[in-house]
Amino acid sequence: MLIQPTSRPAFAAEMLRTTSLRQTPAVSSANTADTVRISQAARDALAASASSTASDDDGGVAARLAEIRARGPINRSSEDQEYLLTNDKRLAGIVAQGKSPDELTADDLDYMQKATGFVNTMANLSPAEKALYDKAVASGNKAAAAGIGQIAMTRMMGHTAGGAGGTTYDPLNTAITAANIEKYFSHSIVDPSGKATSNFQALIRFLQANPAA
Repeated sequence: MLIQPTSRPAFAAEMLRTTSLRQTPAVSSANTADTVRISQAARDALAASASSTASDDDGGVAARLAEIRARGPINRSSEDQEYLLTNDKRLAGIVAQGKSPDELTADDLDYMQKATGFVNTMANLSPAEKALYDKAVASGNKAAAAGIGQIAMTRMMGHTAGGAGGTTYDPLNTAITAANIEKYFSHSIVDPSGKATSNFQALIRFLQANPAA
């Protein structure tokens, strides 16, 4: 599954391994998947998140969690991962459910991506779009949910992506509708296996069957 560059300037671990985006020349899918650069603002947010999940009377736990997260997944040891899972109570609770990523709610998947250092695709969905994702998951329509996940990953490119007929569009400001999937989002992913197309078509049918979603 490839997401190729547009001709004009400007998703969970399995999806990141099998999917690449039609990107502007300034963005590299390899760099996006392989390197997670954390800004100071992101580090501060991670520290705040760690503080909320660690024991209130143990600032050392919060500090260690923040340190581990700030390193990114590539630089973590097995001991770091074990410490994260043991001391981040929400992450431990998500893992304890025993669900695969495509069975989690949008908020749980969003949190897991942030906590484990994966590229945070779910942050690109609005609350209404996360509710749509949850509805697809709850109904057992994993393909439709995967289609939403593909859109979330496409939005990692920023404000320029490739649409139909060589056009470009702003994925971050394009609503998830059947028409927009047909005209825009479905043209941002090239997948010889046909899986991405199948997921988009499932999402279109889901939207048509749930017009109020």
